[in-house]
Amino acid sequence: MKVAHLLRKYDPAQWGGTETALKQLLDGMSHYGVTPTIYSPKIPKNSGRDPLREAGYQVNGFEAFLPVFGIPRRQRQQLISVGGNLLSFTLPWSLWRAPGLSLIHTHTLGRLGGTAMQVARKRKLPFVVTIHGGVLDLPEAVKQKLLEPLRGGFEWGKAFGALVKSRRVIEDADAVVTCNEREASLLREKYPALRVVVQPHGVPMRAYREDCAASAEEAYPQIRGKRVLLCLGRIDPVKNQRWLVDEAPAILQRHPAAMLVFAGSITDAPYGEALREEVERLGLRQRALFTGSLPPGDPRLLGLLQKAEALVLPSLSETFGLVILEAWAANTAVIASKTSGACALVEDGKNGRLFDIATPGTLHAAIDEVLLNPGKRAEFARAGHELVEMQYDSDALAARMKNLYSELIEEARK
Repeated sequence: MKVAHLLRKYDPAQWGGTETALKQLLDGMSHYGVTPTIYSPKIPKNSGRDPLREAGYQVNGFEAFLPVFGIPRRQRQQLISVGGNLLSFTLPWSLWRAPGLSLIHTHTLGRLGGTAMQVARKRKLPFVVTIHGGVLDLPEAVKQKLLEPLRGGFEWGKAFGALVKSRRVIEDADAVVTCNEREASLLREKYPALRVVVQPHGVPMRAYREDCAASAEEAYPQIRGKRVLLCLGRIDPVKNQRWLVDEAPAILQRHPAAMLVFAGSITDAPYGEALREEVERLGLRQRALFTGSLPPGDPRLLGLLQKAEALVLPSLSETFGLVILEAWAANTAVIASKTSGACALVEDGKNGRLFDIATPGTLHAAIDEVLLNPGKRAEFARAGHELVEMQYDSDALAARMKNLYSELIEEARK
């Protein structure tokens, strides 16, 4: 079985949750005879290590661009990084001539997703859509933030979008895969005839069995002897690290041995700059560490997860929260904001703590409990670890996706 996977963006230097989820899915399905071919806009120069190619996967780059006039280059780059609706005139040909395809699976909507859908229809192939960042289950403030860089520009690609029916990518798909039940419920309500499958992300439990704490301490000697509060995720307004930095002085004053570690690539450069400036303004340079992007499975990343006293996730929106599973796999406690993804995974007081961004005191209480009560911290971590082992191992979840592919392919042959 050969499957084409389409990405809106693939830049190893900006590796994030979507890339991690995809790689873990591909790794798991490799055990079931599924051969993936990845299609993405051409990778920028100097992107560093390429985890997908290093894992032996074929990555085909195609020409793509943002069809918008009248916005500055920096604004354009920001859109490409976090949500730009790209257009490609070469993608149709790339997918059309790909030999032996059994199915096309897009991990993006918009014009690229619509293009893939039209090729799938012409080739009589099943067409699957995975929603990673949320569509209906997305706070209005986050939607507006994603559209912000478009203001002041003229988007001239709408005619092409109409041609490939980009607004019908979800509605006309053979199956839509979402990682949380709330998104699935909203989709079923809006599109009653749609085949919606809830497929949570998973983690390869085997990767977390080796102790990598020494690798993290060697790479980041600042964390030696510190009580690490790890904030893992791309540096972006949706991930809300600025809010956590503003709360940091009170946290660090109460817990003198604590240190904030921000691990993730910067996908919004102005936001990243403002975040660092705020750290400097608050005098936290010695108490906050920025690691930059860390590839999946990197011993430094695994070591940070294992060494951390807690994962602190202050996101405005998390449709799933893969980093929560990663923390639990590493036997680390989780403290997360009340997003739909976190609420679906974390049972407050049982396997972690949930807090309300509108009430900062709930974060402080959760951190106090985890740092001042070792027994409770261990209890949270243990309960989370057991949940991941039982329900979220990536190999088992990959088998479910393979079964979906097989069903769709069989139906297409009838």
